[in-house]
Amino acid sequence: MNFGITSFGYAFGDTQEVARVAADYVPDPERVIGWGYKTFHRAPKNVHAVELAARAARQALERAEMTADQLGYLVYATSDHPEYPHWDSSAALARELKTPMMQTLLLNEGCASGVTGLGMIAGQLAIQPDLDNVLFVAVNRTSEFHRNRMTVNNAVHSDAAVAVILKRGHQDNRWLATAQITDPDLCDFFRSEYGGSIAPLPPLSWTGLTAPSGLLRVQEHFGRDPKRLNSFVHDLEQRVAGVVDEACRQASVPRSDLAWVIYINDGQDSMGEIADALSIPVERTNAELAAVHGHMGAADQLVSLGEHLQRGELHQGDLVALCGIAIGMRWYCTLIRI
Repeated sequence: MNFGITSFGYAFGDTQEVARVAADYVPDPERVIGWGYKTFHRAPKNVHAVELAARAARQALERAEMTADQLGYLVYATSDHPEYPHWDSSAALARELKTPMMQTLLLNEGCASGVTGLGMIAGQLAIQPDLDNVLFVAVNRTSEFHRNRMTVNNAVHSDAAVAVILKRGHQDNRWLATAQITDPDLCDFFRSEYGGSIAPLPPLSWTGLTAPSGLLRVQEHFGRDPKRLNSFVHDLEQRVAGVVDEACRQASVPRSDLAWVIYINDGQDSMGEIADALSIPVERTNAELAAVHGHMGAADQLVSLGEHLQRGELHQGDLVALCGIAIGMRWYCTLIRI
Protein backbone atom coordinates (compact mmCIF):
# COMPACT_ATOMS: atom_id res chain seq x y z
CA MET A 1 0.00 0.00 0.00
CA ASN A 2 1.50 3.32 -1.09
CA PHE A 3 0.88 6.22 1.31
CA GLY A 4 2.98 8.64 3.34
CA ILE A 5 2.92 11.40 5.91
CA THR A 6 2.52 14.87 4.42
CA SER A 7 2.46 16.99 7.60
CA PHE A 8 2.70 16.90 11.39
CA GLY A 9 0.93 18.84 14.12
CA TYR A 10 1.62 18.90 17.86
CA ALA A 11 0.08 19.95 21.16
CA PHE A 12 1.83 19.71 24.51
CA GLY A 13 0.87 20.25 28.11
CA ASP A 14 2.82 22.76 30.18
CA THR A 15 6.50 21.86 30.48
CA GLN A 16 7.70 21.03 34.00
CA GLU A 17 11.12 20.08 35.35
CA VAL A 18 11.27 16.54 36.71
CA ALA A 19 13.81 17.40 39.41
CA ARG A 20 11.66 20.27 40.63
CA VAL A 21 8.36 18.40 41.01
CA ALA A 22 9.25 14.71 41.47
CA ALA A 23 8.89 14.99 45.26
CA ASP A 24 5.23 15.96 44.74
CA TYR A 25 4.62 12.51 43.23
CA VAL A 26 6.95 10.09 45.01
CA PRO A 27 8.73 9.86 48.40
CA ASP A 28 12.04 8.96 46.69
CA PRO A 29 12.50 11.57 43.93
CA GLU A 30 16.14 10.58 43.37
CA ARG A 31 14.95 7.28 41.92
CA VAL A 32 12.77 9.06 39.35
CA ILE A 33 15.45 11.62 38.53
CA GLY A 34 17.83 8.71 37.93
CA TRP A 35 15.75 7.58 34.94
CA GLY A 36 17.25 10.50 33.02
CA TYR A 37 14.16 12.57 32.23
CA LYS A 38 14.78 16.32 32.37
CA THR A 39 11.29 17.69 31.64
CA PHE A 40 7.78 16.46 30.91
CA HIS A 41 4.41 17.95 29.93
CA ARG A 42 1.43 18.30 32.27
CA ALA A 43 -1.84 19.62 30.84
CA PRO A 44 -3.92 22.06 32.89
CA LYS A 45 -6.82 20.44 34.75
CA ASN A 46 -9.40 21.76 32.27
CA VAL A 47 -7.50 20.58 29.15
CA HIS A 48 -8.24 16.99 28.26
CA ALA A 49 -7.30 14.54 25.54
CA VAL A 50 -9.72 15.57 22.79
CA GLU A 51 -8.74 19.23 23.15
CA LEU A 52 -5.04 18.35 22.83
CA ALA A 53 -5.87 16.17 19.83
CA ALA A 54 -7.87 18.96 18.17
CA ARG A 55 -5.01 21.44 18.58
CA ALA A 56 -2.55 19.03 16.97
CA ALA A 57 -5.01 18.17 14.19
CA ARG A 58 -5.66 21.81 13.28
CA GLN A 59 -1.93 22.43 13.02
CA ALA A 60 -1.40 19.38 10.81
CA LEU A 61 -4.28 20.43 8.53
CA GLU A 62 -2.94 23.98 8.29
CA ARG A 63 0.54 22.78 7.43
CA ALA A 64 -0.90 20.48 4.76
CA GLU A 65 -2.96 23.41 3.41
CA MET A 66 -6.10 21.32 3.86
CA THR A 67 -9.48 21.75 5.49
CA ALA A 68 -11.32 19.16 7.55
CA ASP A 69 -13.90 18.57 4.85
CA GLN A 70 -11.16 17.19 2.57
CA LEU A 71 -10.59 14.25 4.92
CA GLY A 72 -11.96 10.82 4.12
CA TYR A 73 -11.12 9.12 7.41
CA LEU A 74 -10.29 10.18 10.97
CA VAL A 75 -8.42 7.80 13.29
CA TYR A 76 -7.94 8.64 16.96
CA ALA A 77 -5.46 6.68 19.11
CA THR A 78 -5.41 7.18 22.87
CA SER A 79 -3.39 5.60 25.67
CA ASP A 80 -5.05 6.71 28.90
CA HIS A 81 -8.50 7.02 30.44
CA PRO A 82 -11.01 8.84 28.20
CA GLU A 83 -12.97 11.83 29.41
CA TYR A 84 -16.14 9.75 29.68
CA PRO A 85 -17.09 6.06 29.50
CA HIS A 86 -19.49 4.98 26.72
CA TRP A 87 -18.19 7.85 24.60
CA ASP A 88 -16.44 7.79 21.23
CA SER A 89 -13.45 10.13 21.34
CA SER A 90 -12.93 9.85 17.58
CA ALA A 91 -16.43 11.25 17.00
CA ALA A 92 -15.80 13.96 19.58
CA LEU A 93 -12.63 14.99 17.74
CA ALA A 94 -14.52 15.09 14.42
CA ARG A 95 -17.06 17.39 16.06
CA GLU A 96 -14.29 19.67 17.36
CA LEU A 97 -12.88 19.90 13.84
CA LYS A 98 -16.36 20.48 12.35
CA THR A 99 -15.96 17.72 9.78
CA PRO A 100 -18.91 16.59 7.68
CA MET A 101 -20.35 13.15 8.39
CA MET A 102 -17.49 10.73 7.81
CA GLN A 103 -15.94 7.47 8.96
CA THR A 104 -13.91 7.51 12.18
CA LEU A 105 -12.01 4.91 14.17
CA LEU A 106 -11.12 4.81 17.88
CA LEU A 107 -8.00 2.88 18.97
CA ASN A 108 -7.04 2.32 22.61
CA GLU A 109 -4.37 -0.39 22.67
CA GLY A 110 -2.25 1.70 25.04
CA CYS A 111 1.05 3.08 23.79
CA ALA A 112 0.97 0.75 20.78
CA SER A 113 -1.98 2.35 19.01
CA GLY A 114 -0.01 5.38 17.83
CA VAL A 115 2.16 3.01 15.77
CA THR A 116 -0.01 -0.03 14.98
CA GLY A 117 -2.74 2.35 13.86
CA LEU A 118 -0.69 3.04 10.75
CA GLY A 119 -1.05 -0.61 9.76
CA MET A 120 -4.81 -0.48 10.31
CA ILE A 121 -5.01 2.59 8.10
CA ALA A 122 -3.03 0.72 5.42
CA GLY A 123 -5.73 -1.94 5.49
CA GLN A 124 -8.51 0.59 5.01
CA LEU A 125 -6.68 2.22 2.11
CA ALA A 126 -6.32 -1.21 0.53
CA ILE A 127 -10.05 -1.97 0.64
CA GLN A 128 -11.28 1.58 -0.09
CA PRO A 129 -9.77 2.68 -3.42
CA ASP A 130 -11.52 6.06 -3.24
CA LEU A 131 -9.98 6.91 0.14
CA ASP A 132 -7.12 9.39 -0.25
CA ASN A 133 -6.70 11.63 2.83
CA VAL A 134 -6.55 10.37 6.41
CA LEU A 135 -6.10 12.26 9.66
CA PHE A 136 -4.35 10.16 12.30
CA VAL A 137 -4.07 11.58 15.82
CA ALA A 138 -2.33 9.96 18.81
CA VAL A 139 -2.83 11.46 22.27
CA ASN A 140 -1.91 10.81 25.88
CA ARG A 141 -3.53 12.76 28.70
CA THR A 142 -2.69 11.16 32.05
CA SER A 143 -5.69 10.85 34.36
CA GLU A 144 -4.13 11.74 37.69
CA PHE A 145 -7.22 10.53 39.52
CA HIS A 146 -6.55 7.01 38.30
CA ARG A 147 -2.76 6.94 38.15
CA ASN A 148 0.34 8.60 39.50
CA ARG A 149 2.25 9.65 36.40
CA MET A 150 5.58 8.76 38.07
CA THR A 151 4.72 5.29 39.43
CA VAL A 152 2.95 3.51 36.55
CA ASN A 153 6.28 2.07 35.43
CA ASN A 154 9.87 3.32 35.15
CA ALA A 155 8.82 6.34 33.10
CA VAL A 156 7.49 9.85 33.69
CA HIS A 157 4.12 9.98 31.95
CA SER A 158 3.46 13.12 29.93
CA ASP A 159 0.52 14.89 28.24
CA ALA A 160 0.72 15.53 24.49
CA ALA A 161 -0.86 14.89 21.12
CA VAL A 162 0.52 14.46 17.62
CA ALA A 163 -1.45 14.54 14.37
CA VAL A 164 -0.36 13.50 10.90
CA ILE A 165 -2.01 13.79 7.51
CA LEU A 166 -1.62 10.59 5.50
CA LYS A 167 -2.09 10.75 1.74
CA ARG A 168 -2.35 7.98 -0.81
CA GLY A 169 0.52 8.07 -3.28
CA HIS A 170 2.70 10.40 -1.19
CA GLN A 171 6.29 9.19 -1.55
CA ASP A 172 7.95 10.90 1.44
CA ASN A 173 7.71 9.40 4.94
CA ARG A 174 6.13 6.36 3.34
CA TRP A 175 4.62 3.45 5.28
CA LEU A 176 6.22 0.09 4.48
CA ALA A 177 4.98 -2.46 7.03
CA THR A 178 3.48 -2.94 10.49
CA ALA A 179 4.02 -5.96 12.74
CA GLN A 180 2.91 -6.75 16.29
CA ILE A 181 2.73 -9.65 18.73
CA THR A 182 0.86 -10.01 22.04
CA ASP A 183 1.60 -12.17 25.08
CA PRO A 184 -1.91 -12.63 26.54
CA ASP A 185 -0.63 -14.17 29.80
CA LEU A 186 0.68 -10.73 30.75
CA CYS A 187 -2.48 -8.75 30.00
CA ASP A 188 -3.02 -7.64 33.62
CA PHE A 189 0.27 -5.76 33.86
CA PHE A 190 -0.27 -2.01 34.45
CA ARG A 191 -4.06 -2.13 34.49
CA SER A 192 -5.94 0.44 36.57
CA GLU A 193 -7.92 -1.26 39.32
CA TYR A 194 -10.79 1.20 39.56
CA GLY A 195 -13.10 2.93 37.12
CA GLY A 196 -14.21 -0.10 35.12
CA SER A 197 -17.33 -2.23 35.39
CA ILE A 198 -15.80 -4.63 37.96
CA ALA A 199 -14.81 -1.89 40.40
CA PRO A 200 -16.39 1.40 39.28
CA LEU A 201 -15.40 3.26 42.46
CA PRO A 202 -12.26 3.01 44.58
CA PRO A 203 -12.30 2.58 48.37
CA LEU A 204 -12.77 5.83 50.28
CA SER A 205 -9.16 5.82 51.47
CA TRP A 206 -7.68 5.23 48.01
CA THR A 207 -5.94 7.88 45.87
CA GLY A 208 -4.09 7.53 42.60
CA LEU A 209 -1.16 9.46 44.07
CA THR A 210 -0.41 6.80 46.69
CA ALA A 211 -1.67 3.70 44.86
CA PRO A 212 0.91 0.88 44.48
CA SER A 213 3.33 1.12 41.58
CA GLY A 214 2.36 -0.76 38.46
CA LEU A 215 5.67 -2.59 38.63
CA LEU A 216 4.58 -4.39 41.81
CA ARG A 217 2.26 -6.59 39.74
CA VAL A 218 5.17 -7.48 37.46
CA GLN A 219 7.32 -8.45 40.45
CA GLU A 220 4.53 -10.50 41.99
CA HIS A 221 3.88 -12.31 38.69
CA PHE A 222 7.44 -13.62 38.78
CA GLY A 223 7.39 -14.34 42.50
CA ARG A 224 9.94 -11.59 43.12
CA ASP A 225 12.57 -13.99 41.81
CA PRO A 226 15.55 -11.94 40.52
CA LYS A 227 16.51 -14.58 37.96
CA ARG A 228 13.02 -14.76 36.49
CA LEU A 229 12.74 -10.95 36.45
CA ASN A 230 16.10 -10.57 34.71
CA SER A 231 15.08 -13.20 32.17
CA PHE A 232 11.85 -11.28 31.52
CA VAL A 233 13.76 -8.01 30.98
CA HIS A 234 15.96 -9.80 28.46
CA ASP A 235 12.86 -11.20 26.74
CA LEU A 236 11.39 -7.68 26.51
CA GLU A 237 14.33 -6.47 24.45
CA GLN A 238 14.54 -9.59 22.30
CA ARG A 239 10.85 -9.41 21.47
CA VAL A 240 11.31 -5.81 20.33
CA ALA A 241 14.11 -7.01 18.08
CA GLY A 242 11.93 -9.88 16.88
CA VAL A 243 9.00 -7.69 15.89
CA VAL A 244 11.36 -5.26 14.12
CA ASP A 245 12.76 -8.23 12.20
CA GLU A 246 9.22 -9.31 11.28
CA ALA A 247 8.39 -5.85 9.94
CA CYS A 248 11.63 -5.91 7.93
CA ARG A 249 10.70 -9.34 6.55
CA GLN A 250 7.29 -8.03 5.46
CA ALA A 251 8.92 -5.04 3.77
CA SER A 252 11.70 -7.17 2.20
CA VAL A 253 14.47 -5.08 3.74
CA PRO A 254 17.34 -6.23 6.01
CA ARG A 255 17.45 -4.89 9.56
CA SER A 256 20.99 -3.67 8.83
CA ASP A 257 19.43 -1.02 6.56
CA LEU A 258 17.86 0.76 9.55
CA ALA A 259 19.12 4.34 9.77
CA TRP A 260 17.15 5.26 12.89
CA VAL A 261 15.14 3.54 15.65
CA ILE A 262 12.37 5.47 17.39
CA TYR A 263 11.28 3.70 20.56
CA ILE A 264 8.86 4.64 23.33
CA ASN A 265 10.19 7.55 25.37
CA ASP A 266 11.76 5.33 27.99
CA GLY A 267 14.45 6.07 30.57
CA GLN A 268 17.98 6.62 29.34
CA ASP A 269 19.29 3.22 30.49
CA SER A 270 16.45 1.46 28.67
CA MET A 271 17.06 3.50 25.53
CA GLY A 272 20.67 2.33 25.55
CA GLU A 273 19.62 -1.30 26.05
CA ILE A 274 17.20 -1.19 23.13
CA ALA A 275 19.86 0.41 20.93
CA ASP A 276 22.21 -2.45 21.82
CA ALA A 277 19.53 -5.07 21.15
CA LEU A 278 18.98 -3.61 17.68
CA SER A 279 22.69 -3.05 17.01
CA ILE A 280 22.31 0.67 16.42
CA PRO A 281 24.09 3.58 18.15
CA VAL A 282 21.96 5.22 20.83
CA GLU A 283 22.64 8.53 19.04
CA ARG A 284 20.42 7.20 16.23
CA THR A 285 17.46 6.75 18.55
CA ASN A 286 15.04 9.19 20.17
CA ALA A 287 16.88 9.01 23.52
CA GLU A 288 17.60 12.76 23.58
CA LEU A 289 13.98 13.67 22.82
CA ALA A 290 12.71 11.16 25.40
CA ALA A 291 14.58 13.04 28.12
CA VAL A 292 12.84 16.33 27.37
CA HIS A 293 9.32 15.11 26.54
CA GLY A 294 8.71 12.26 28.99
CA HIS A 295 6.59 9.26 28.04
CA MET A 296 3.70 10.60 25.95
CA GLY A 297 2.01 7.22 25.54
CA ALA A 298 0.69 6.64 22.03
CA ALA A 299 2.18 9.96 20.85
CA ASP A 300 5.85 9.11 21.51
CA GLN A 301 7.01 7.76 18.17
CA LEU A 302 5.21 10.14 15.81
CA VAL A 303 6.27 13.19 17.86
CA SER A 304 9.87 12.00 17.70
CA LEU A 305 9.65 11.19 13.99
CA GLY A 306 8.38 14.68 13.22
CA GLU A 307 10.97 16.39 15.41
CA HIS A 308 13.88 14.38 14.00
CA LEU A 309 12.70 15.43 10.54
CA GLN A 310 12.52 19.09 11.63
CA ARG A 311 16.04 18.89 13.03
CA GLY A 312 17.40 17.55 9.75
CA GLU A 313 18.54 14.29 11.32
CA LEU A 314 16.60 12.11 8.90
CA HIS A 315 17.27 12.15 5.18
CA GLN A 316 15.45 11.05 2.07
CA GLY A 317 15.68 7.29 1.67
CA ASP A 318 16.41 6.58 5.34
CA LEU A 319 14.69 3.53 6.82
CA VAL A 320 13.17 4.23 10.25
CA ALA A 321 11.64 1.78 12.74
CA LEU A 322 8.90 3.03 15.07
CA CYS A 323 8.76 0.37 17.78
CA GLY A 324 7.91 -0.28 21.39
CA ILE A 325 6.14 -2.22 24.13
CA ALA A 326 2.62 -1.57 25.41
CA ILE A 327 -0.07 -2.98 27.65
CA GLY A 328 -1.37 -6.28 26.44
CA MET A 329 1.60 -7.07 26.68
CA ARG A 330 2.19 -6.03 23.08
CA TRP A 331 5.37 -5.60 21.01
CA TYR A 332 5.06 -3.66 17.76
CA CYS A 333 6.88 -1.99 14.89
CA THR A 334 6.06 0.13 11.86
CA LEU A 335 8.68 0.85 9.19
CA ILE A 336 8.80 4.24 7.49
CA ARG A 337 10.87 5.16 4.43
CA ILE A 338 11.79 8.85 4.56
